[in-house]
Formats: sequence, structure tokens, C-alpha cells
Amino acid sequence: MDALIFVLLLLQLPAVAILLARLLEGPTRKPPLQPRTATCEWVGKVGVVVPTLNEAHRVRPCLQGLSQQSHEVRQIVVVDSHSQDGTADIVEERAQFDPRIRLMRDAPLPAGWVGRPWALHNGYSYFSGNSLSRPSETPPNTPGDRHRLQPVEWILGVDADTRPAPGLVASLVAEAEAEGYDLVSLSPQFILNYPGELLLQPALLMTLVYRFGPTGSRSNGSERVMANGQCFLVRRSLLERLDGYTCARRSFCDDVTLARTAAANGFKVGFWDGSKLLKVRMYDGAMETWREWGRSLDLKDAASPGQTWGDVWFLASVQGLPLLVVLTGVLASLGSGNSPFPPISLSPASVLFYLNLTLLAIRFALGIAIAPAYDLQNARFSWLFWFSPLADPLAVLRIWKSASEVPTQWRGRFYGEEMRG
Repeated sequence: MDALIFVLLLLQLPAVAILLARLLEGPTRKPPLQPRTATCEWVGKVGVVVPTLNEAHRVRPCLQGLSQQSHEVRQIVVVDSHSQDGTADIVEERAQFDPRIRLMRDAPLPAGWVGRPWALHNGYSYFSGNSLSRPSETPPNTPGDRHRLQPVEWILGVDADTRPAPGLVASLVAEAEAEGYDLVSLSPQFILNYPGELLLQPALLMTLVYRFGPTGSRSNGSERVMANGQCFLVRRSLLERLDGYTCARRSFCDDVTLARTAAANGFKVGFWDGSKLLKVRMYDGAMETWREWGRSLDLKDAASPGQTWGDVWFLASVQGLPLLVVLTGVLASLGSGNSPFPPISLSPASVLFYLNLTLLAIRFALGIAIAPAYDLQNARFSWLFWFSPLADPLAVLRIWKSASEVPTQWRGRFYGEEMRG
């Protein structure tokens, strides 16, 4: 037993030092972005790309939010991957109310491409004047078409599950240009409804906070850059340098892959708090959250094997083990007829127990820090959110499982193992 305690301490102590260094950046992080009003010189600066595949149940709020953006948005191109659920009908219906909305069908998926980066690449090609996609029957005489020969300065990728607030695009462009950024993405406010996801989703989100620090803190090196493709603003000139999304064509976390490639090439990349500008309803229930989000949360497509498995060790040490170690210590003490908390001393057993109790306390405190990142207004048993640390071992298990597997299916599409080549 003493040998096991010593090994656990050797594993955890370096990880704890890393965690504390990252969390100490929290007080100096960039504050949440606020809505802005566009100015006259921003007219037509931004082209929006919304990739879709069977998104009929959630694309309408996304398009309604984008229609509330001002004249800085030249056109909103929905690149649909031949949905079978009526997504295209909803897009064309919304286009009757906002002539900036245009439906396009992406070209057939080439070998070696994942569907989402291919759709985004088609959107980039459209705004660069070299469209790969097939336009719908939407009339071609929209205001956006009259400007097709003048490429936009910025391209904004927005996922169909997002709900943009008025002033989102203006705020993004204003901050990015004022601070000289080439690529910026936002963390949203997540909408949670059901008990299982109230426990699991915050635990999965915390794996990102532990690995990369609070949103808005500076990244240390391109290999630690974080990004979120749900709201992803990038200069068109940057995409031209990188040949669009080609560098992320095989990636199931194309947002992080592209952002890290851009940073490695000297571009200025940021990841900011957009909880005041953007809401997201990602998945329905814990099982879908486990299956869909957990599949890419390891970010192995954007990292070396050493970094991926280093993160697994780190998360196991500071997020997966604390609850298990504390529960084991409490049960052992109670089983011996003693107080649930062992005496404080310098013995390895005591150091291990109180180290993990401290980590558990930090984790519960971080629940308060991330609470603004959640919309729980319609949640059943919303108080379960505060008990999400109980799901931390499951979250770490999901990261380990994802890091160990080769994805073969994503959003209804099936891929062979050659994608990993």
C-alpha cells in the first residue's frame, strides 16, 4: 500500500503544479466580449459559412440570429451536405426574409476529407471567388451576388447548433482588428436541459479548462492553442496562405487543427469568452454528449501522440483521481472506526488524502467560475450542475477512450481507417 501511495504522489505532484500555473492565469484573462454596433466602414466585410448535415431541428434559430447581424455581414452561405431531413427547405424559407442567406450544396466528398472541413472549404472557396459548391435555386440577383467579385476580408464559420445574439459579428471584427488578430474563435454559453447532461457536460468541459487554462488566457506555443469551430472568425488572406481547410481535411477537430497550423505559421490566434454573444444547444442528453462530443474532445488530430497521452496522464492525475482517492480514504477511515478525515501529518497517506481533497475543493470552486458559461433556465433539476465533479472520473475515462480509438463514424458519415494515415 505504501508503494502505491508513493507512486500516486509521484504521478500527481507535477500535474498539480502545472494545473495551478494554468489556473493562476484566470484573473488576467480577457473579459467576455460584449455586443457592438457596426460602423459604416465595415459594410460587407464578413462572409458567413454555416455547414449543415441534417440540422432541421436546430438550424432555424441559428439563421434567425445571423439575420439579426448588421451590414458588416455581406452574405450567409449555408453549405449543405445533401441533408435528408428538410434542412434545405428551412434555409430557403429563411432566405425569403433575408436576401443575404444563400443555400449551396457542397461538392461530393473527396477521399481523405472529413465532411465538416470539406463543407467549410467549399464555403471558403465560394467567398474567394472559386466556388466548388453547387448553388441552389435561390435567385442569383441577391445583394451578396453583386459583390462576388470583391472578396470579403473575413470569413466566419458558424455551426447550425448556435444561437447568435445581435452584435456578435460586429464585436468579433472590432476586437480582432483592434488587437491585430488573424483568427479568433469564441467559447459560447451552453444550454443544458436534462439531468444526465447537467452532470456530464460540465465535467467534459472542465477537461479543456484544465488542459488549456481559462478562456481568454494567453496560449503558450502553437501546440497549446485552443479554438472552437462553432464561431470561428478568420481572415480570408490567412485561408489563402493555408489553401483553405486543406491542412485540416483529415481532422475531426478541424477548428483546433487549423488554429494551431495558423499559429505555427506566425499568425496571431485568439480564443475568447463569447458567453454574452452566443448560445449553443449541442446535444440532447448525456448519451449523445458522451458519444458525439467525447469522440473529438481528446484533440488527437491536432496534437502529437506524446501530447495526447500526456494530457491523459495530466487529466487522470488532477481530475480523475481526486474523487476516487478521497472516497477511498474516507471509507477506509470509517471502516476502521475512525473519523472520516485522517489526522493531518507529513505521512505519505495523509499528504495524498489532503492533496486530493484540495483538488476536489478546487474543482467544486471552478464550478462557480464556469457557471456563467451555462444557460440552465429550462433545465430539469438544475441543481445537479453543482454536482458535476462527481462525473469527473467518467469524463477522464471518455478522453482516454477517445484517445485510444480511431473514429469511423461522424455525423452520420462513415470513414475508413485510412483517414488516420
